[in-house]
Amino acid sequence: MPELRWQKSTFSGGPESNCLYLAPTPDGMIRLRESDTPDTILSTAPETLAALLEHAKRQSA
Repeated sequence: MPELRWQKSTFSGGPESNCLYLAPTPDGMIRLRESDTPDTILSTAPETLAALLEHAKRQSA
């Protein structure tokens, strides 16, 4: 697999806080990791991540 291009989530805090990073892959999946455990990488489909975020938005409203 080619090297992933990690992007910091816009919802993450400042430099001292734990941050969420996302990286798209050639197979269309999205990889996620946290700054405090960068070797633990989760994989999800864009549709699944979108559904999770939508659910979280509804719960916080």
